[in-house]
Amino acid sequence: MQLRWAHRPGGLCFAPAERQPIYYAAFIKLGSAGCQRDTFGILAECSSHVEKFVAGYSRPKPNTMIKAIFFDAVGTLFYLTKTVGDHYAFVAQEVGLKLNAKKLDAAFHFAWKQMPPRQAIDGPRENDDKDWWRELADLVLEEAAPTLNELDRDNFFEVAYEHFAEAGVWNLYPEVVNVLEELRPRFQLAIVSNFDGRLRVILERLGISKYFRHVFVSSEIGADKPDPEIFRRALNFLDLQSSHVLHVGDDPERDWTAATAAGLTIFQLDREKNSLRDLAAIL
Repeated sequence: MQLRWAHRPGGLCFAPAERQPIYYAAFIKLGSAGCQRDTFGILAECSSHVEKFVAGYSRPKPNTMIKAIFFDAVGTLFYLTKTVGDHYAFVAQEVGLKLNAKKLDAAFHFAWKQMPPRQAIDGPRENDDKDWWRELADLVLEEAAPTLNELDRDNFFEVAYEHFAEAGVWNLYPEVVNVLEELRPRFQLAIVSNFDGRLRVILERLGISKYFRHVFVSSEIGADKPDPEIFRRALNFLDLQSSHVLHVGDDPERDWTAATAAGLTIFQLDREKNSLRDLAAIL
C-alpha cells in the first residue's frame, strides 16, 4: 500500500494513496508539541504512539489528475437567510394568512423526511419537478395548518415557489467567491444539485453563475441524490472519467456516499470543522 505524507503541527501524517470513502491514517508524533487541525480540516488526537484519525478528503488514485470539480449547491455554496419556517410565514402573510414560523419550520423538516426516494428516469422530470415541491408544501401545511382550504393552499404554494428564487432569500458563504476565483483557471467547475431550473436564477442573482460551465439539476437530469446515477449522467455529459472528478458537498448520504459510489473523489464539507478554504489549500 502506497502512503503519502503531509506536514502537520507536531509531526507527519501518512495516509493511503488509493481512494476510499474514509481514510484511517497513521499519525507519527515528532516531539511533544500538541496537534491541532490538520491540512484537511480534521482534528486528530496526538500521543507518543501512532494514532488513527478520520480524514475528510478521499484522495484520488495514484497517477490520476483532477480535471473537474463538482459542487453541491445549498449548504455548500449558499444558505437560506432565515429558517424555512420564517420564509414560509412571510409567504403566508403575503397571501393574507397568519401562520406560525416555528410550527412551519418543524413541519417542513418532518415533511422533508417523509418524501420518498425516487427511481431515476430517462429524461427530465415533468414540469421541472414543480409537482414534487407542491407535494412537499402540502405535507407541510397539513402538519402546520390543517384547516387551510384548497384555494389558500394553491395561493401559498405558487407564491412560495417563486419566493425561493428571489433576491435576498439566499446568501453566499463568505469564502465562496475567492475560492471559485482561485479554482476556475485550473479546473472545470460544475454544480450537481437536487434542485430545479430556479437554481440558475439563484446563481445569477448571487453573482456566481459565471464560475460554472455546467449546472446539473435533478429535475432536468432525471435522477436525484443519493442515487449515484445523477453523478454518472453528469460525467457522461462532460465525457469525464470518475477518477478525474472531485465532488464537494456537505451531506453525508447525498454527497459523500453517493459520489463515492459513482467513483468520484470527495471532499467532505462540514462547516463546523472546515470550509471551502480547506479545499483550495489541498488542490
